[in-house]
Amino acid sequence: MPLCALPRRATLARSLLPAIWLLIVTSSTAASEPADAQRAAFKQAYAAAQQGSDDWRRLAAGLRGYPLYPYLQAASLEHDIHQIDISAVKSYLARYPQWIPADDLRRHFLAELARRRDWAGFQTLYTPGLGNAIDCDALQARLAAGGTLDFTADLASLWAQASLPSACDPVLNAAHDQGLLTDTRLWARIEHAAETGRAGTIGGLARWLPSQQRAQAAALVLALRDPATAVKAAEGWPDTPRYREAATIALGRLARRDSVQADTAWNLLKKRFDFGVNARGGIQHALALFSATDFADGAMARLAALPPAAQSNATREWRVRVALARQDWPAVLAAIDAMPAAQQEDGEWRYFRGRALAALDQSAAARHVFRALAEQATFYGFLAADRLDQPYAICPLHLADNPKEEGQLLLQNPGLQRAFELYAVDLPELARREWNRAMKGLNPATRRLAADFAHRKGWYDRAIFTLSHGEALRLYRLRFPLASQDGLVPQAEQAGIEPAWAYGLLRAESAWMSDARSGADARGLMQLLPQTAALVAQQNNMDWGGGKTLYDPRVNIALGTRYLAQMAARFGGSPWLASAAYNAGPNRVDQWLQARGTLPPDIFIATIPFKETREYVARVMAFSVIYDWRLHGRVTPMSARLNAIGTNYTRQTTVLPRKAVQCPVAAEAVPARAPEAAPSISAR
Repeated sequence: MPLCALPRRATLARSLLPAIWLLIVTSSTAASEPADAQRAAFKQAYAAAQQGSDDWRRLAAGLRGYPLYPYLQAASLEHDIHQIDISAVKSYLARYPQWIPADDLRRHFLAELARRRDWAGFQTLYTPGLGNAIDCDALQARLAAGGTLDFTADLASLWAQASLPSACDPVLNAAHDQGLLTDTRLWARIEHAAETGRAGTIGGLARWLPSQQRAQAAALVLALRDPATAVKAAEGWPDTPRYREAATIALGRLARRDSVQADTAWNLLKKRFDFGVNARGGIQHALALFSATDFADGAMARLAALPPAAQSNATREWRVRVALARQDWPAVLAAIDAMPAAQQEDGEWRYFRGRALAALDQSAAARHVFRALAEQATFYGFLAADRLDQPYAICPLHLADNPKEEGQLLLQNPGLQRAFELYAVDLPELARREWNRAMKGLNPATRRLAADFAHRKGWYDRAIFTLSHGEALRLYRLRFPLASQDGLVPQAEQAGIEPAWAYGLLRAESAWMSDARSGADARGLMQLLPQTAALVAQQNNMDWGGGKTLYDPRVNIALGTRYLAQMAARFGGSPWLASAAYNAGPNRVDQWLQARGTLPPDIFIATIPFKETREYVARVMAFSVIYDWRLHGRVTPMSARLNAIGTNYTRQTTVLPRKAVQCPVAAEAVPARAPEAAPSISAR
């Protein structure tokens, strides 16, 4: 069925849309919907203002009533922030006091005034709540005027934080000179920094300690930065509380990196230091947990032997994972039974309880477990339904038509008006900021109306993030969009992979945020690294215009589907292994296959050492089923998607049997003021 012909089970009344849009664009400007020419003029003027050209005024001559006009002057002021005077800034702030660009301008100009050392001007413009750097600048302004610091009133909240910006350094120096940074206060902050892994903060504070205490702080820094060296050095440390703390930190951090080396060090250091009960339990917790993630011999017994105070959800779940890796089904049941009741209710552990019961020939009990779990539209719910050979339970909700006044309440919001217009002129980051601010005061029903409208405008990520709780998770049409205009289906077909899988992976990667950028510099809808994208383009004889082009959905999808196809080809076409490789890298997956490549797929996924990758694979595969349903109505079973390791994946076609999807209860509309309910899918 063509995408444009898909049934829309969840819609607002079509007849309301023209009126709704008119309300959006006239609510605060009394103007009609901005024309394409106005938007084009704004883009030109905005680019000119950002570049410092005064030509923006001429380009914006006809935009006085345009909803985003104040953004132009703010951009010009921001560009010239090192030259402008305070009167220009005050004039803008007085005219647009509640606007986001006014907040930004105030913050940035305050930083500029601090750079100029114009403390008198700073104090006239300063308001609290603009960040630690500005708050510290405000304290500098007071000091410059001859004032003093009070630790409780001025510094206590800053002091409680693990790290502070460099703007706070002069204030801390002044506090030290006033005698406010006592040894007790210094060590309180050092210990907090040690707990949060901030070695740099400790190093900065150590200079104010008495000389005999600096070595103790240096030991903490070494434990955080180089735990292997620290545990060796610890053999010569005295058995005092702070050196014991450093040894505890070093052992815990080394266990994460090398559990065998940490075990060896522990056997030496536990004889040297009189570790307290809590420290000993923390070290034992780390050693047992990371020996389990390495699947070391004796890991399961070690986890089971941990004293109750040293147990955590992580140690209890890894007891199950190690038992699963051995396919020791009695041990699997014992480990699940050792969990708190709330942890046992997680879908993963319910599923593996059923698996264990079935493996132990307790089929009736296993079916009982699977039957309840199969009512959920999740990875493990789909696997449970396959175990029972029954249809998948996907129960979609749709938005009910809302009274006219409900739409007016939503669409007369100036913040939403600006948000939609910023999106229309390709300023998505600013659009999201306006959206998020506007959302704060809206009730759930109005939020849903806004999300539906954003979806209709192609702003898919707003619906996904807004509809992230309660029964709104079942608004599948909005949460799993089919954006045919971005070319995913034909690009996936050309790459030789299933569109539903490509959709599922894209949805898991970016939630349809086309300008998404990770800390590792992965970009766009399918979160590609520029160097990876360049190589894929070269290998496929495709045009490559540089990293910025990855924010173009068509470019990103074309390259992302080819890269995904490469991962699939490396792993026998397997979508679940290729998904793991897409997230963690193919070399990591090769290592895991070498260690546990004889396991069934569902168990192998549960034994992936990285929590992020385990959850990612489950999420992608569940999303693939939902997208398959959205595309075709019937789906490739999850069990068929999880082909056995070492076998080639056979792609299902519409000719082959596909699994039915049905809702155990009739799908209903979400009323205007629907109560919140438990989620059926735990994902963005």
